Formats: sequence, structure tokens, C-alpha cells
Amino acid sequence: MSRYDEAVELYRQWNEKINVISRKDIDNIYEHHILHSLAISEFFSFNPGETVLDVGTGGGFPGIPLAIKFPETKFTLCDSIGKKIKVASAVAESLGLHNVTCINARAESIGEEFDYVVSRAVTSLENFYPWVRGKYRKSILYLKGGDVNEEIAVLLRRFKLNPASITVHRIDAVYDNEYFREKFVIQIEKS
Repeated sequence: MSRYDEAVELYRQWNEKINVISRKDIDNIYEHHILHSLAISEFFSFNPGETVLDVGTGGGFPGIPLAIKFPETKFTLCDSIGKKIKVASAVAESLGLHNVTCINARAESIGEEFDYVVSRAVTSLENFYPWVRGKYRKSILYLKGGDVNEEIAVLLRRFKLNPASITVHRIDAVYDNEYFREKFVIQIEKS
């Protein structure tokens, strides 16, 4: 059994106690949560020793699937909701992920700087960016669905970012599956 299969089983067990994945969506956990998280790795590779902050991780997405794939990279998973961090911590511990630290905190309160910030559509880019500005050295890698062009335009205007610092990667270009249509990895490089 792969670690991803183990993760699916752990999430099923935990979800019966603490609802971190919609009950209607639990049967799609691999595709909608683990594979969606791993989409970041289709466009980026984290190097040994690099640090990644996962903001609004919930039960551990995208951080835990990425930590499995990149065992030499250090992941800090943060969420302001304690019960979600409890699940993420338990899953990481059960999987033996020594490269994962889970903290119950708001992103704004973290005083550290990381190489990357990852997140999975916790809010609009315009709201998200101020939470993590100054907390990354290389890039933000943000999983987002729908029509992202207007959101990116607002982000560029409001924060006066260089348009060349933003790249949008279509997930359906690598995963031939209807679920990933209109889903993207948005990269915002440090300018």
C-alpha cells in the first residue's frame, strides 16, 4: 500500500470523528484532495532543505501529499481552526512524516520566512496576498479554480505587482480528467 493509499484510509477514519472533508466528497478524496494537491508538483519541484508554508491547510492539503512526494523538504502546515490542525498532525504522525510541522495559527501571526507558500483556494488572491506578503523568498503556489483572470487583474492593480511575476498553469494540461477543467496552479514569484 502506498503512502497516499494510507493517507486516504487515515482521512476516512478521521473524517468520521472530525469533519474536514465534505461527507459527500469523501469518496473522491484521492482525486479531489490528494491528486489536486499533487498538481503543484507537476509544475514545481522542491529541493532538499527548502521550506514551504501551507496556509489554511485544513486537514493537510496541499501540504501532506506534497510532504510525501518531497521528503527532504520541510513543510509547515498552518490553520486557524484547531480541530483541523489536530487531524493534519495526526495524519502526518501516522504516516511518519518527519518533515511536517503543524501549527494552529493565522498566517499573519507567523514571523518566519519560507522559500515557498502553498495554499488551496482559501480566499481570493486579493485577500490572501497580504497574509503572506513578506513570508516567502521564492514563490506563492496557489491552487484555484474558475475564472482566475479578473482575480489576478485585481491583485496586480491593488498591490502593483509586475505582471511578469505571475504564471498560470492549467491542471487539465497534465491531468486528463473533467474534475480538473478550470483548475489552476497560480505562481506568484517574488519580485
